[in-house]
Amino acid sequence: MSAAAGSSHGTAHALRPAIVIGALGVVFGDIGTSPIYTVQTVFNPADPHPVPLNDANVYGVVSLIFWSVMLIVTLTYVTLVMRADNHGEGGIMALITLLRRGSGTRGRRTTMLLAALGLFGAALFFGDSMITPAISVLSAVEGLKVVEPGLEAWVVPITAVIIVGLFLVQRQGTAVVGRFFGPVMIAWFTAIGACGVAGIVANPGILAALSPTYAIAFLAGHFHIAFFALAAIVLSVTGAEALYADMGHFGRRAITIGWLGLVLPACTLNYFGQGALILTDETKSSAPFFLLTPGWAQIPMVVLATAATVIASQAVITGAFSVVSQAVQLGYLPRLRITHTSASTIGQIYVPWINWMLMLSVLTLVFAFESSAALAYAFGMAVVGTITITTVLFLYLARQQWHWPLWVLVLGGGALLTVDLLFFAANLTKLVHGAWLPLVIAVAAFIVMTTWQRGRALVTASRREIEGPLRPFVSEIARQRPTLTRIPGTAVFLNRGDDTVPLAMRANVVHNHVVHEHVLIASVETEPVPRVSDVNRISVDDLGYRDDGILHVTIHAGYMERPNVPAALKLVPAEETEGGIDLDSASYFLSHLELVPGPARNMVPWRKRLFIATSLVTADAAGYFNLPSDRTVIVGSRMEV
Repeated sequence: MSAAAGSSHGTAHALRPAIVIGALGVVFGDIGTSPIYTVQTVFNPADPHPVPLNDANVYGVVSLIFWSVMLIVTLTYVTLVMRADNHGEGGIMALITLLRRGSGTRGRRTTMLLAALGLFGAALFFGDSMITPAISVLSAVEGLKVVEPGLEAWVVPITAVIIVGLFLVQRQGTAVVGRFFGPVMIAWFTAIGACGVAGIVANPGILAALSPTYAIAFLAGHFHIAFFALAAIVLSVTGAEALYADMGHFGRRAITIGWLGLVLPACTLNYFGQGALILTDETKSSAPFFLLTPGWAQIPMVVLATAATVIASQAVITGAFSVVSQAVQLGYLPRLRITHTSASTIGQIYVPWINWMLMLSVLTLVFAFESSAALAYAFGMAVVGTITITTVLFLYLARQQWHWPLWVLVLGGGALLTVDLLFFAANLTKLVHGAWLPLVIAVAAFIVMTTWQRGRALVTASRREIEGPLRPFVSEIARQRPTLTRIPGTAVFLNRGDDTVPLAMRANVVHNHVVHEHVLIASVETEPVPRVSDVNRISVDDLGYRDDGILHVTIHAGYMERPNVPAALKLVPAEETEGGIDLDSASYFLSHLELVPGPARNMVPWRKRLFIATSLVTADAAGYFNLPSDRTVIVGSRMEV
């Protein structure tokens, strides 16, 4: 597999202006609002490791911000990482899938370790999805303090109201308001770029910071200051993961054009404008973004900034829904109720349980930290952790599957990884000042996901013993004398695979001594691709008998799809139905297991309790698989774990 092959789908989007505008509205909200809080955080006098305000440090910080963005966003993500797509889809889950799918026997252990590291990166994203709405909206509303200092007491309450409103509208989806996101963000980038130009015109000498020599001199000559400053400078690349994660919706070209054509120039101009402003008046370092705006435009800028940060928050919330959906399909989380909010866009989904959990978490952060500056270090750790893990996974993929030369990876990849690790080490110094928060969230999410995966494997093994092999069971039905009573109609039994008997079917045969005239045993298999076409949606197995009316149907679904069992079964060819089936009046049978604690086997007691507790949030299977509720029968049994 080559890089070009891996990215073929990602560049298949017909590049239209509407796609680029859509990408501007969805993809760049997080990184595009970073100028609000990055520079003021670097020069925050309350920082435990403050950066002294002088001309040399201002030039060094601005240069370091610019070259960090160029190295991490433009080079690492836009140029390199976005080449690694899974049938057009990006994001750390897609990267994990690529690694697992391409692993051979020799590198299997390494691949599994890297997949676990990638899973921790996905867990870090949950911390990101909690912190982003809090810090983004807080930083925008804090502009009110610049306009009128007496409004400071209203910042937190107004932020809380906006956040509650944001989460309340999630159930409606972004299909309606999404069309307005692009124009709003175009207005945003135009405005911040224009403000940056005004600042640069007042002090054009700041443009010298475009030279990397200022960044290098700041790091080499003032390492004891620059190293700690990296913990705040990393905020300039928040949202870089969104470029990769949302690649499937817009394509690599649209995101690249949006980034190079508008977002990067606008953010660069604004950062340099803020630097010029501080060089002119050091007292304005407390809020350089809003003070860069002319007095008459400050209130409109606060409104526009609030709209932009709401869009940034919307993007990361939607991203959290997507990551959860993929984790469910890949077996890392229990089946949750997922609602599709758009008939035309598969990626627009709503996960109620996650939505309300995020809302409570974000509100807790707002009331606990009360300012964007206090949240900045927590945010930085979440960002740099995900970036570092993504770089490691990509470099391994490039070597093992694309066969990039070792010297390229050692020199080029080593340099990029060194930059990431420097940022990571700097954020470790802020552990006691808030950087612990995303790590705690990530560890908790990682433990839940790995516990669910392990517990699910144990339950599957125990269940396999109870159910027994499928083909001998079907043969026994065919040979039984006297024959079982065949009752009219079609029965669909959902099962985990094609090698065991559905518990509901075994109970029907053993206890009721009947079997339906037509029986479909259906199992859903999640493929390591985002979506599956209808041509490849199903495969049919007659289980060794072509005239007994019992079939097994495997429904193939992508990891970004929600299975629709009735719709998929209608794709079964009539000639393979062994006499015809009536899906319009078919009965659907589900096997439900009630898990109860048992003797400790293969899992420590606390993880066992966590696994059982996690299973309680599992969504109704009938709704998840789109089964008709009035024709669905649930057969329950208990199992010790």
